[in-house]
Amino acid sequence: MDSRELIKALDLIEKEKGIDKEVIFEAIEASLVFACKKNYGTSDNIHVDINRETGEIKVFARKEVVEDEYDGFLEIALEDAKLINPAYEIGDFIDFEITPKNFGRISAQTAKQVVVQKIREAEREKIYNEFIQKEREIDTAIVQRTERKNVIVALGKYEAVLPLNEQIPGETYNFDDRIKVYIMEVRQTTKGPQITVSRTHYELVKRLFELEMPEVKDGTVEIKSIAREAGSRSKMAVYSQNESVDPVGACVGKNGARVNAVVNELKGEKIDIVPWNEDPKKFIASALNPAEVISVDIINEEEHSARVVVPDNQLSLAIGKEGQNVRLAAKLTGWKVDIKSQTQAKLLEEEEALAVPDDEELPDNTDTAEETVDEAVEEAAAETAEEASESVD
Repeated sequence: MDSRELIKALDLIEKEKGIDKEVIFEAIEASLVFACKKNYGTSDNIHVDINRETGEIKVFARKEVVEDEYDGFLEIALEDAKLINPAYEIGDFIDFEITPKNFGRISAQTAKQVVVQKIREAEREKIYNEFIQKEREIDTAIVQRTERKNVIVALGKYEAVLPLNEQIPGETYNFDDRIKVYIMEVRQTTKGPQITVSRTHYELVKRLFELEMPEVKDGTVEIKSIAREAGSRSKMAVYSQNESVDPVGACVGKNGARVNAVVNELKGEKIDIVPWNEDPKKFIASALNPAEVISVDIINEEEHSARVVVPDNQLSLAIGKEGQNVRLAAKLTGWKVDIKSQTQAKLLEEEEALAVPDDEELPDNTDTAEETVDEAVEEAAAETAEEASESVD
């Protein structure tokens, strides 16, 4: 690559890749300085200049004007400096060209390496800038391969990682499968941008409903909270300030079309959609759907704990398999939920009614009790004496 070809190449790169030509010039100069030090053992006072118009490359050694020269490569005596230009004074610096004879080959090779590196860096920066804006959004990914239990997927022209702990339990990923993924993190590394996606994140459910529901996208229906156990069940609380809009019905869709589309994308994961309510009692009751709730009592407002009473035949339904229903309801509402059947609740009420509070004082009958004990002792003693007298007679 000669000087003219270098200029043409940089003009083309600036136009097509959007890389500032001056940035590449400076990078080439810095690399050539390093090459000079490596190949010729020159000192820190050298610098390389590239003519921005012609592309001509020259190497210079900068010498300081001193009274008496000590190091010929770093210094020049004032007397010799004045022969070059009478205006030079002690402390000035003079550049002397020291371009090596075979420097053209070195500079061409270095320039090529720098250009390739800058193009690679620009591509990485482009990827990073594109996907950092998509963080916390969803995209369609195409499964490529599996590496150490991680699934590598393609997001357009770029690759992302679906880690094992972000995969839905039991879900299989085959080559060329199309799946919706949540872009969880975009991180810049020394090897370029690293994009991490998820299939288990609770916000994936929210984004899928946004795709299916214009009402969620425009804010008519608000998704207040989501609790999810990926691959098994999710609960979602929805609300609408528009009284003419049924938020639950809007999410379910006609004949369940909208919710079914999300369920299908999540490979059959069940989704309970409940109405959000600012009254915690009503919200907790809704969150335990599909179980019927008789009553909700707030036990501790500060600790967010509540007791829920359900019919005897609804207890197992309210708790759910392995406690899943009540666990998800607690996550959804942010309240600790203690579920009791109607029979259990009655027994508990009776126990509480019979229990004497620790701070309740017993009646003070001490004097009366002492008198009763004394009388009993005297009577017993009299009876014993009488029996003894009769025995003697």
